Amino acid sequence: MNNLWGNIFKRQKREGVQDILKKIPVFEGLSNNDISHIERILHYREYKPEEIIFSQGTPGFGMYIIEDGSVSIVSEPSMEIIAELQSGDFFGELALLDDSPRSATAVAKTSCRMLCFFQSDLLDLIRRKPQIGVKILLCLARTIGERLKRANEEIHALNKRSETPV
Repeated sequence: MNNLWGNIFKRQKREGVQDILKKIPVFEGLSNNDISHIERILHYREYKPEEIIFSQGTPGFGMYIIEDGSVSIVSEPSMEIIAELQSGDFFGELALLDDSPRSATAVAKTSCRMLCFFQSDLLDLIRRKPQIGVKILLCLARTIGERLKRANEEIHALNKRSETPV
């Protein structure tokens, strides 16, 4: 992580973070010891209401977990709301696999405390603790697969509705 990110995102141990991580599918099945390793490499950031977390089209660096607050995921330029997320929800996990441009913009609806898990930290963890890294990658693949299945079902349902005569 370069100095720019080091100044914005801070690493520190916080109360209750392990409980939040255990509920995130990407960390499902990890032992308490494994979760402790993750907790040590997380970054923390606070956002003000209406502050942009990341913008559509910018490179993705990692995933975000809402420790406290709410976030809107919006499509630009229409600013159509795609999702409303609350404490305990996560987003941006695809950026753990690649740094392709973000497909939407994330905006803090309220004051937010965020846990941030960056691709560079995951890659470092894979080098240092491959067993933990592999578990995370498998869970990440499952999570992305589930979201893809849901998106396909929604697309199929929309197609069916558009084929139905009015």
